[in-house]
Amino acid sequence: MSDNEYLRAEDDTVKKVLDEMPPDEMLYDLAELFKVFGDSTRIKILYALFESELCVNDIATLLGITQTAASHQLRVLKVNKLVKSRKEGKMIFYSLSDEHVTKIISQGMEHIEE
Repeated sequence: MSDNEYLRAEDDTVKKVLDEMPPDEMLYDLAELFKVFGDSTRIKILYALFESELCVNDIATLLGITQTAASHQLRVLKVNKLVKSRKEGKMIFYSLSDEHVTKIISQGMEHIEE
C-alpha cells in the first residue's frame, strides 16, 4: 500500500467515525451523567435502591449519614433522572427511575468483578 492509499484509507476511517459521532451536546450530557456516578455516597444510594424502595430516613440509617446529606444526594440523583420518588402520606419513597439505571449498576459491578 502506497503512502497515498494509506492516507485515503485513514481519511475514510476518520470520516466514518466522525459521521457516527453523536453531537457534542449529547456527549457533554453523557459526561455529566457519568460524573454523578463519581461519588461513592450516590453509588451506595443507587445500590441500596437497586435492592429496595426506601425513604430518606432508611437511606440515612443504612449509609450512616444525616438525613440532610441523604436528601441532598437524592436531589442530585433525581435531577439526573436516576431516581424517582412517590409520596405516601408524609413519607417520600425513592426508587431507581428505570431499567437503564439497573443495567448501568449491574454492568458496572460486572466490570469491576472481572
